[in-house]
This record gives sequence, C-alpha cells and structure tokens, in this order.
Amino acid sequence: MTDANRKTIFVTGANSGLGKALALAFARDGMRVGMLVRDQARGQKARDEIVAATDNQDIDLFVADLGSQQEVRRAAAEILDRFERIDILINNAGTAYARRCMSPEGIERSLAVNHLGPFQLTGLLLDRIKSSAPARIVNVGTKMNTAMDFEDLDWTRRRYRMMQAYGQSKLGNLHFTFELARRLEGTGVTVNCVFPGVFRSNLGGTDGAQGVFWKAVDRLLGWAIPTPEKVAERVLHAARSIDLAGITGEYLDDRRPIKPPAQALDRDANRRLWTISERLVGLAPDQVPPTA
Repeated sequence: MTDANRKTIFVTGANSGLGKALALAFARDGMRVGMLVRDQARGQKARDEIVAATDNQDIDLFVADLGSQQEVRRAAAEILDRFERIDILINNAGTAYARRCMSPEGIERSLAVNHLGPFQLTGLLLDRIKSSAPARIVNVGTKMNTAMDFEDLDWTRRRYRMMQAYGQSKLGNLHFTFELARRLEGTGVTVNCVFPGVFRSNLGGTDGAQGVFWKAVDRLLGWAIPTPEKVAERVLHAARSIDLAGITGEYLDDRRPIKPPAQALDRDANRRLWTISERLVGLAPDQVPPTA
C-alpha cells in the first residue's frame, strides 16, 4: 500500500475487547492507527502486542478518561498535533457502573463516558475529519429498547439502575449519530451506528456489569459466546466496506439496517440532546456544523 492510499484510523477504548480487536485488524491492513485508552500500562501492553502481531510500528497511543472533559480536550489537542488526517473515527469505548457516581464535572459517569465523551471528542476532531473526506465516523451502540429522560439525565430523581443508566447513555449514541449525519450532509463525511452483538466483554470491569455476568455464563455457555474478534467484523464492515460509501445516518446490525428505539427517530429529541450536550461539554455552537 502506498502512502497516498494509506488511511489513518482512530479507535477509542482500544486497550482490550472490541476496541483492541479493531485496532489489530486495521494494523494488519497496514493502516496508521491511533489508540485512545484510559490506562497507560494496559494501553502500552495492548500496543506492544499489536505491533508484535502485525509488524506495524505506526501505532500511536493516547491516554484519556472519556469521563473527564479536561482529559478529552488534552487528548484531542495531542491527536490533532500528531495526525494530519483522520479517515475513520470509531467511537467504541463504553462502560457501566454498579453504583451512581459522578464525573469530575459533576455529571453521572455512564452518561459522561458513553455519550458526552464521544460527542466532545468528535466535535473537537471534526474539522480534521472533514478535511480528510471522504471519511467515516462509526459509533458503536447497543440494542436496548429504552428512552432518555431529558429531565433526569443524572438520575437524581429516580432510583439508579446500572443497566438502565447504561442503556440510556448508549441511546445517546443513536441520537448523536442521526443528528450529526444530518449536520454533515454534503461534507463527504458519513456517520453510522453499529450494534456489534453480544460478545465476551469486560464492560464495567471484572466485578461489574458483564464482568460478573460472564463469570456465570462461562460455566455454562462459554463456548457459545462470540469473541471480540468475531463481532469486530460488523464494525469493520461499517468502517471500510465499499458498499457503504456515501451511506450515512444508519443504525446497523450484521451488515444491514435495523430499527432503532422510537425516541431515536424523533428529530426534535435528537436536536434536544445535541443542545444539552453542547452545553454540558462547553462546545460553542460554532464549533459544530449547524443542521442543514
């Protein structure tokens, strides 16, 4: 592959699981890969393993907690300083919390990490992505039939429930996908959301969410649970398939569009969350494109 045809890919949550599988696949393709991780040691270990497996030395590591807006701003500045182009951005990182906890900015952490982190990072990198067009943004979502409570995004009025909070925050990825796709019409940048399916994950850490779940499942059906490498094919299809060139604003399952939760189809709700998100992360309206 010539340098002219070589793409630059950026993956969040790339130190383990699906994110690492995606980074490995792109490294094998000979791409330049940026890995955003929360933990320096785990991220360095993952990078070293990817380099050893692919002999691709052009793997860049960035460290930031997506739940900290200050760290996201710092990481975005480092990415822009190091990457002259971003052909594909994959917002993959996500987590769940067994108990309600808050970000440094005082925002419920599942919302801060799963929705606001990708929203802020994408907004800060958007000019570079647009200048790299044709380019793609792929948001990794989940399949939970839920709705966001715009009056209680921080779970101050309701009893906190881990998976409901996770589902609400991940629904934000769909609202974000659909609104951003409309705002980027005509720029050569496409935005789609992919549900990768159920797979072996450390979501929420070893003792939280799927960590505990998988310990039980492994005893019974461990052989039947797909690996991150297997489900990565769905995200890779959205990121690099020629068939999806120019396709934007879709919610994809296994290489096909699927029906999103009803609230995500409400354009007013899309715009409402966008406006709230701008305010919460401090992105000025002129830093993101207006609705076409």
